[in-house]
Amino acid sequence: MPGDRCIFHVDMDAFYASVEQRDRPELQGLPVVVGGGERRGVVAAASYEARRFGIRSAMPMAEALRRCPEAVRVRPRMSHYQRISREIFEIFGDFTPRVEGLSLDEAYLDFSGTVADLALAQIPATQLKLRIRRELALGASVGVGPNKLVAKIASDLDKPDGLSIVTPADVNAILDPLPVERLPGIGPRTLPRVLRAGIKTIGELRLAGESTLRPLFGRHWLSVQQRAAGRDDREVTGHHVAKSVSAETTFDTDIGDERQLSAVLSRLTDQSTGRLRKNRLQAAVVSLKIRDHRFRTASRQTTLRPPTASRDRIHDAAFSLLRTWMDENPGLPLRLLGVGLAKLTSDEQLGLFDGAPDEPDVDSAIDDIHERYGDQALVPARSLR
Repeated sequence: MPGDRCIFHVDMDAFYASVEQRDRPELQGLPVVVGGGERRGVVAAASYEARRFGIRSAMPMAEALRRCPEAVRVRPRMSHYQRISREIFEIFGDFTPRVEGLSLDEAYLDFSGTVADLALAQIPATQLKLRIRRELALGASVGVGPNKLVAKIASDLDKPDGLSIVTPADVNAILDPLPVERLPGIGPRTLPRVLRAGIKTIGELRLAGESTLRPLFGRHWLSVQQRAAGRDDREVTGHHVAKSVSAETTFDTDIGDERQLSAVLSRLTDQSTGRLRKNRLQAAVVSLKIRDHRFRTASRQTTLRPPTASRDRIHDAAFSLLRTWMDENPGLPLRLLGVGLAKLTSDEQLGLFDGAPDEPDVDSAIDDIHERYGDQALVPARSLR
């Protein structure tokens, strides 16, 4: 394990919920859950006051409110969270140019070559946390380790507002006693099999033999064992092109009316194309995700040539997919609708014969308005019921 690497994993504490508590002081100290409607929505984030009731992200909102009837439910403000996330990442960039974003509120930072010894990482880690607190009034937990895996585990050791440093010499002593599910990759599907094999801690996983691990993980058994030993050679990679962009919504009540679905589809395509242009990307594939009232999920997709970030072209393609599906399934109520964009390329990578980018000036103007005033400041007439 290289001893000269110094990796930070920064994880904002209950990001969406903390933003809402910051912006609305009357919510401070209260159990706050950010998410959709009570009937069909899920929890996107829960404040630490709400987590004391066992509320977690991705939990059905109805279950969260059953566990804590006095919880305050807040609708997500994604464009607001995205703006704050950009401010957070600007702070990251002031400390090191090597930043790998994992989500709006989570990133790896590579300080290798800047911090000579992991024991000295407390200084920049503390400065980073203080600056986020001072400029944005938000808390962050930081884990520091000799690689990405150890840093990620470390960031969860002392939440919220924590700082944990794990040196190469301390990796096994700190990881070994932890529950085996704390190891990234041991998810809810794998965990029951691992526990039935008598492995309850990361240390037990590290020390288990091939005869125990191969039936559990197949040909990947050795790599799992190495991760349990805190070994990870992955580099921190920044500025990578996303593989897809999507937007979807679950309805409080099933919708079968074509005009209502068309209005929702318009809003979803606006959200997804806005994200494309924000990241200077274009899409060659438009897909439609549909879930009906019986929880059956279907998808349809079409290819665009040349790739585009145009609202109109993508909306027309998505609407054509929806119309075809509805013609095949007349009157069938839907509970979820989503638009996905894939085969993404940088808008600077147009081929010689692809022609000029087809983004009209109006799209740029709309993006500027959304950036300044929020996603609902200007919406197309076709999205109105």
